[in-house]
Amino acid sequence: MYVTLLTGDQSTSAHMVGNKVAVNAVKSGVTPQDKIATVRELQEKGLKVAMAGDGINDAPALALADLSIAMGNGTDIALETSDLTVIDGNLHGIIDAIRLSQRTMTIIKQNLFWAFAYNLLLIPIAAVILYPGLGIILNPTMAAAAMAISSLTVILNSLRLRRMSPRPVT
Repeated sequence: MYVTLLTGDQSTSAHMVGNKVAVNAVKSGVTPQDKIATVRELQEKGLKVAMAGDGINDAPALALADLSIAMGNGTDIALETSDLTVIDGNLHGIIDAIRLSQRTMTIIKQNLFWAFAYNLLLIPIAAVILYPGLGIILNPTMAAAAMAISSLTVILNSLRLRRMSPRPVT
């Protein structure tokens, strides 16, 4: 991941902030058109662009970015343009949102795996082993209970997301 600070502010303050938040590059005195051009240039290189902003000058580039993030203390147009809003305006919220989305995708994939594995395992057992092999006919109530257990497994796995905590602010 490569992070660039694009700001209309003066070079001195831009570099102070850039050093504090440890970005890869700082570009100061940037106009809204320059921000749009930078986003387009990166996208033309095949890169996915996430942009965070809080002002009117950021809104056009936010609209163009693949992922736009507005800071909650920003202007209404930036908030309306964004895909994601960090309510408290803290940059750590962006990292937390990315971590939460990655963790959510992992949980979704696990749930799909277990749901398919469950059906791939139990349907053949019921159709091949229990009835033809042993002559056991399953009661529909047992099948419903087995499906409820499958659903409960998915729910409990998903609830693990609640244990995820935000990064401590340093």
